[in-house]
Amino acid sequence: SAMDHQPKFFENLSGTGKAIGVLTSGGDAQGMNAAVRAVVRMGIYVKAKVYFVYEGYQGMVDGGDNIVEVSWESVSSILQVGGTVIGSARCKSFRTHEGRLQAAYNLVQRGITNLCVIGGDGSLTGANLFREEWSGLLEELAQSGKIDAEAVKKYAYLNIVGMVGSIDNDFCGTDMTIGTDSALHRIIEVVDAIMTTAQSHQRTFVLEVMGRHCGYLALVSALACGADWVFIPEYPPEEGWEDSMCVKLSENRARKKRLNIIIVAEGAIDCHNKPITSEKVKDLVVQRLGFDTRVTILGHVQRGGTPSAFDRILASRMGVEAVLALLEATPATPACVVSLSGNQAVRLPLMECVQMTQEVQKAMDEGRFLEAVRLRGRSFENNLNTYKLLSHKKPDAELPKTNFNVAVLNVGAPAAGMNAAVRAAVRVGITEGHKMFAVIDGFEGFAKGKIKEISWGDVGGWTGQGGSILGTKRTLPAKYLEKIAEQMRTNNINALMVIGGFEAYLGLLELSAAREKYDEFCVPMVMVPATVSNNVPGSDFSIGADTALNTITDTCDRIKQSASGTKRRVFIIETMGGYCGYLANMGALAAGADAAYIFEEQFDIRELQANVEHLTEKMKTSIQRGLVLRNENCNENYTTDFIYQLYSEEGKGVFDCRKNVLGHMQQGGAPSPFDRNFGTKISAKAMQWISKKLKETYRKGKVFANTDDSVCLLGMRRRNLVFQPVAELKTETDFVHRIPKEQWWLKLRPLMKILAKYKTSYDVSDSGQLEHVAMLPKEAVPAAI
Repeated sequence: SAMDHQPKFFENLSGTGKAIGVLTSGGDAQGMNAAVRAVVRMGIYVKAKVYFVYEGYQGMVDGGDNIVEVSWESVSSILQVGGTVIGSARCKSFRTHEGRLQAAYNLVQRGITNLCVIGGDGSLTGANLFREEWSGLLEELAQSGKIDAEAVKKYAYLNIVGMVGSIDNDFCGTDMTIGTDSALHRIIEVVDAIMTTAQSHQRTFVLEVMGRHCGYLALVSALACGADWVFIPEYPPEEGWEDSMCVKLSENRARKKRLNIIIVAEGAIDCHNKPITSEKVKDLVVQRLGFDTRVTILGHVQRGGTPSAFDRILASRMGVEAVLALLEATPATPACVVSLSGNQAVRLPLMECVQMTQEVQKAMDEGRFLEAVRLRGRSFENNLNTYKLLSHKKPDAELPKTNFNVAVLNVGAPAAGMNAAVRAAVRVGITEGHKMFAVIDGFEGFAKGKIKEISWGDVGGWTGQGGSILGTKRTLPAKYLEKIAEQMRTNNINALMVIGGFEAYLGLLELSAAREKYDEFCVPMVMVPATVSNNVPGSDFSIGADTALNTITDTCDRIKQSASGTKRRVFIIETMGGYCGYLANMGALAAGADAAYIFEEQFDIRELQANVEHLTEKMKTSIQRGLVLRNENCNENYTTDFIYQLYSEEGKGVFDCRKNVLGHMQQGGAPSPFDRNFGTKISAKAMQWISKKLKETYRKGKVFANTDDSVCLLGMRRRNLVFQPVAELKTETDFVHRIPKEQWWLKLRPLMKILAKYKTSYDVSDSGQLEHVAMLPKEAVPAAI
């Protein structure tokens, strides 16, 4: 129907007359505050009343000043705080009928019939039961004379929207729960620190991480640090694992590896459902091998600390989506959870997700472990398969021999996660039977013959290293074609894997254009996007952008803190990105900035003036500081200095200004868990594609590939990883400014403005369709890697 295709704008949805209660319940998770902040601000923005319910369901039952109306400023400065500022409690009384009756009374007194619950599956199940009983509870309250018949009619329905806050990532239907990424940050920080001391003493470390019923944290941290062995509840080791583990550990030592890392989920079990504890693993290693072994139990550290950039953006997106879902809810729509699928916000029926989550537990209890892994969803299954692929080297005798030589190189500026990608490529390549070659210093090094064979062990410990170990250059191949072709001939290179940014993309275009002249380039070539700028066409994300975003966010947190001491200060911060505004825009969303100037959205002096006035108004409230981000190339005349001087002049007597150029710190640092994991998985997949193409193009004793579909870019698109011929991406590229013509994150731009109290238009046509929890197809890989 014509109706369906009309774009839907949220400014046409009104919350007038509605009251929304927001509560956090169950175990806390980093990012809950960002979700609370987004719900409060979005609620107030659409003119609804918003109430905090303190201490979870306990506060709802106790009432009184546990349920308070809040203002815009109530949620200032909580974005960067871990845990939940409104408190969370395990509540026995809400489990009783009397408790829920009291809670219903307390809500009706304030006219609250919309609840946003942020918590785990237990909290959400409780909310659903409350919703089902609601009208009965009101009848009961009317009969006992506590409320009148009018109230029963007026408040007849309770709407519920859930957001999953849980560090375990144990909730089916969502790729990533709020807090998971931050918990991984804590684990990886600890592992990185332990590795240096283990290295010194040739020790074995057994690390116990959280996850009573779900092995996600253990599995992903094992992937992200290249652990020797991992124990998780969903995939117990086979009979006789004690022997195979000890063999594996001693083999690694024989290969001159000075340390071993074993990761144990707290809920790990063997195939008879008996617990495998970290102490048990340690005793085993000491008794059998006599290695110096230590246990570290991470415990509540994993729940603590500041939320990562990913969790802040995730929670802000979900919070806004939750308010939209409440505004659109009808008595006929089921209670839903808002979640992320790939890179898209979706709504799913709450009970379908809960049932599926309980199915996993049931499958595990009954020993149906393969089923449990499948039910966890495609992301989990992918992680497990990738881990199995990369952690254990088969003996040479068991490896296939393809006689193909594959070269790997880094191109462009360094990006954190490049080394993880190289490691995965090398190890998958060796497993598939190829000989792997590493090219030093990009295309320039290639031309000079800086190329050598690289082995399985050479890339050990690379996942956690920042920058590019192989070395990388921005040089394009066009001026070295003759020499590169010669090197490919000399080393008999049958396929090329390029890990890099926009230059890598241009490089592949140049090499494929040179195929007419040089047969050497008629081989399969694939590119994996790696650049902090995230400006490569054909992919929503590139390796390194998440790490850079976290650097920007951390720095902004510190800067905001310095401003809270001096009061009435506005900071102008310049970020990298070339002409691509991704870092500035997403950094602004994650740091709670007031404005972000980017090239993609033209601005003029009137806009700058409006921003200054906005900040002047803000200084009259209790929040006396401002933060403005500016992309380095957003406008050639409105430079960072110009904007700084303009703000200083216009803000005289109201606020003073400081400026900060973040510079190259955005390219450095240890890669974030997301970049390690994304780099590892996308690169492994690219290598498997190369193997497939090599088989397809091998004719009469040589590889010959000259079609467009043999030069591809592997990118993340919405919900899937897709191989796209670089030739087809040309039409999607703005070559002058080195950015894709269309960028998904521009849709999130209004979000930042709304959360900073600007009036704006926001197209929400994408959201609002309730989807169902499907058993997902095998092939897809979500963004929430």
